[in-house]
Amino acid sequence: MKYSSKDEFVPAEPHAELSTGEVIRMLRELKGWTQNELAERSGATITNLSLLENGKIEIGKKLAIQIARAFDISPAIIMFPEYEAREIMNAA
Repeated sequence: MKYSSKDEFVPAEPHAELSTGEVIRMLRELKGWTQNELAERSGATITNLSLLENGKIEIGKKLAIQIARAFDISPAIIMFPEYEAREIMNAA
């Protein structure tokens, strides 16, 4: 497709869909925490954190609350990242 002027271009809005596991990993890494540190702070097991971060299991309400408390954020940010993108950026 050819365009005759730059005025015809419409810039795309940045958009990235994150999974729950990606959000957990991103927040953990931004805090500089290992999975072990997050496990200690949240009460979650390292195994569950690894499975979550790698998309092998879905998060439940109880675990979302535990992890959210460790990050001092709303559990909704972890459970529903597609709706809470702005809050994720604020938390990071």
